[in-house]
Amino acid sequence: MKTYMLLLYANEAGGEALTPEDTAMWMRKMGEYSDALGKADAFVSTAGLGRSRDARTIHANKDELQVHAGPYADTQEQLGGYYLIRAADMDAAQAWAARCPAALWGHIEIREVQH
Repeated sequence: MKTYMLLLYANEAGGEALTPEDTAMWMRKMGEYSDALGKADAFVSTAGLGRSRDARTIHANKDELQVHAGPYADTQEQLGGYYLIRAADMDAAQAWAARCPAALWGHIEIREVQH
């Protein structure tokens, strides 16, 4: 088995505009997805990330460290969370990503974790 990271991207403003009822529904669906991963012994970990507006990006320029407010890239979608899963290969990881409810409102990037 290999380890894959599913990087969940979505528009933060869209998520912030959801009603509390819709937010609860989507969180329930994400919980069901986590449960399915667990039953298949594919679950490693998951977490949401803080808002991108609270992020800091650092860059070393010669001997000076530069700190910038916000994420590295200014995009319409922001990295909002991840799943770390076990799968036999990229095709199996892709099948799990396709089942993730986050694919319905954003994009999921799949990367093999190098050990």
